[in-house]
Amino acid sequence: MESSSAEKPGNLGGSLPVPNVQDLAARPADLTPALLRRYLRPPHAATTYDYNDARLPVVDLVRLLDPGLAGEEEAAKLSHACEEWGFFQVVNHGIPEETVEEMKRDVMAFFHLPLAQKAAYAQRPEWIEGYGQAFVKSEEQTLDWSDLYFLATQPPSYRDLRFWPPGSTFRRSMDRYSAETQRVAVELLRAMARNLGLRDAGEMTRIAAAQHMRMNYYPPCPAKELWDRVLGVSPHSDAVGLTLLMQLSPVQGLQIRKDDGACWLPVDPIPGALVANVGDIIEVLTNGRYKSIAHRAVVDARQERMSVAAFGSAPYGPLEEMVGGGEALYRTISVEDYVRLVISSKLDGKNILDSVKII
Repeated sequence: MESSSAEKPGNLGGSLPVPNVQDLAARPADLTPALLRRYLRPPHAATTYDYNDARLPVVDLVRLLDPGLAGEEEAAKLSHACEEWGFFQVVNHGIPEETVEEMKRDVMAFFHLPLAQKAAYAQRPEWIEGYGQAFVKSEEQTLDWSDLYFLATQPPSYRDLRFWPPGSTFRRSMDRYSAETQRVAVELLRAMARNLGLRDAGEMTRIAAAQHMRMNYYPPCPAKELWDRVLGVSPHSDAVGLTLLMQLSPVQGLQIRKDDGACWLPVDPIPGALVANVGDIIEVLTNGRYKSIAHRAVVDARQERMSVAAFGSAPYGPLEEMVGGGEALYRTISVEDYVRLVISSKLDGKNILDSVKII
């Protein structure tokens, strides 16, 4: 596993405190119109792709690692997915089923704790780690119908154990799962480097050296006539290198906006698969050849949904090999500065990545 000599980033900022959405959803009779207005958007049941017309690409990691023809065929699928979609599902990733199930059990158990117990791991002022919310920058901002639990997971020296529940299996299961997703990320990034013709695969695999986990809880929206006017997560592209998402619930919620159009493609969970997506950092490193894609999460009127996203990050700027004799399309910015920019910004499509484009 590639290591990182970088020190753990310092305080990168936080989010304004907002009501706990899981608690609100459990008390529908107490929801006032004024409070609900903070979550309401124009109806978003807009045009979606027909499944027969567009399905997310699927990459088989066992085939991808094959040194023969199967590996070449799967590498072509990976290249197509990164260039044309920015999203793909990963099957046969090799993460032991026991590791996945233990992680699922512990994440679900955490979100089902009483609010007072979860509050012991609440985010500190101006700090993103912990239990709470993210990207809330003003009292007028439309809020997401979700709660999150955010942790630094790799390398182990980055972990702030104040936010990790002691005396349970959580620390062990998260340690195992984060190590496995880091391995998968390195294998995918190494394959991307080969597809790109990079002399040094380390230019890509270093993205996996630092990892954070975002655990998401999307409660059902009890106001049935309004459930299609709230979003679990606002449209955005991921301000990281590579994201590996495990959908813990069979409930559909993730949607992607392909080709920057007005249509959204629902991502139907494949049991046990990881959903991988190209982040802003990879779009910049490849000078626009691989695309980060705007996506969002919708909520269900009746069922809760949970997911766990593993993010990998790295220094930020176009690789010289990808620029070649052409022009760099993005300016170079440190990861810390970019993360500060992200945390201090409202999510709105690819607005954050656009801010580092060279006009």
